Amino acid sequence: MNVGIIGGGTMGSGIAQVAATAGCKVKLYDTNQAALDKAKAALEKILVRLIEKGRIDSEEKIRIQSNISYVDSLKALGDSHLTIEAIIENLDIKQKVFSELENYVADDCIIASNTSSLSIASIAASLNKPERCVGIHFFNPAPLMKLVEVIPAIQTSEAVLEKSIQTIKDWTKVVAVAKDTPGFIVNRVARPFYGEALRIYEEGLADFATIDHSLKTLGGFRMGPFELMDFIGNDVNYTVTETVFTAFYFDPRYKPSFTQKRFAEAGYLGRKSGKGYYDYTEGAIKPAPIEDKALAQQIFDRVLVMLINEAADALFLNIASAADIDTAMTKGVNYPKGLLAWADEKGMDWCVSKMDELYNEYHEDRYRCSPLLRKMNRENKTFFN
Repeated sequence: MNVGIIGGGTMGSGIAQVAATAGCKVKLYDTNQAALDKAKAALEKILVRLIEKGRIDSEEKIRIQSNISYVDSLKALGDSHLTIEAIIENLDIKQKVFSELENYVADDCIIASNTSSLSIASIAASLNKPERCVGIHFFNPAPLMKLVEVIPAIQTSEAVLEKSIQTIKDWTKVVAVAKDTPGFIVNRVARPFYGEALRIYEEGLADFATIDHSLKTLGGFRMGPFELMDFIGNDVNYTVTETVFTAFYFDPRYKPSFTQKRFAEAGYLGRKSGKGYYDYTEGAIKPAPIEDKALAQQIFDRVLVMLINEAADALFLNIASAADIDTAMTKGVNYPKGLLAWADEKGMDWCVSKMDELYNEYHEDRYRCSPLLRKMNRENKTFFN
């Protein structure tokens, strides 16, 4: 299969590596020659590291590198069977690129976007053959993260969807199919992990270190929400939250935090700026959490039930299947277990009671319980047998 990748940044070059490793002939396109040179050099370093770790041998390294060519002309992607765009999250720019690309590729070439937040239907609308367009959303770093969300637009043909799913599976990735709605699965369902942690902090219930400690020790999360936001970048994480909030017509469940906004405005972006919710300068001492079992349990229960509620609502609104929702959260953001399986473990009565406690306390629509949780509790059902 001939694969064209549009965008020589970290994500585009990562996807190129995945496709080339799977045996595809890949053309990585970027208008900036410096970006292409950087991508080529980065791949060399990555493959050398893999040899050092015993993951591949020198012959495999040569095979992968020979499968990728670097081009600065969109027309060079004309022989592609599949193209995946991984450029700036700007709808106008993506539509312009797709409209031009369609002039060069064959009628049966699949044109995919790696967007994490934009409407696939809007992107597809820029094409004369919108049925060939689909969302194929990798997670960073693409070679390491197993999950890929595949998102059909309302225009996408069944044949294009099936071929896209099979191709990604052939690349040894795990596929979760999602409806074309803001945030798809992962960026939608994960919002409370950050948003509720920020709300708990803003209410003065606990500091950053205590909240992170609670989620890691009681929940088994690899990183606490504030550690993770610092890792992602507060500017990036805030923008995603703001985008999802706006896209959902200002649903209060996705309301951004002024705390995060101010941190981003101050340039406290996290690891990449040296300071975020924590200080990353050399010699800085990380603050110790407050050791209070009751407080830790309160924090963990509140964040967990909000995550479960969001996952249940995604299922209620047919965003994805129960299996794909849980797969997306475990493979896409490394949650210790699927949220719907977690709901089964805790019990529907616990989920509904916790949500109702929060709603009765605050009387905010943010804490409305998913109708699906209520229905399943009433009918004594579970998500998985």
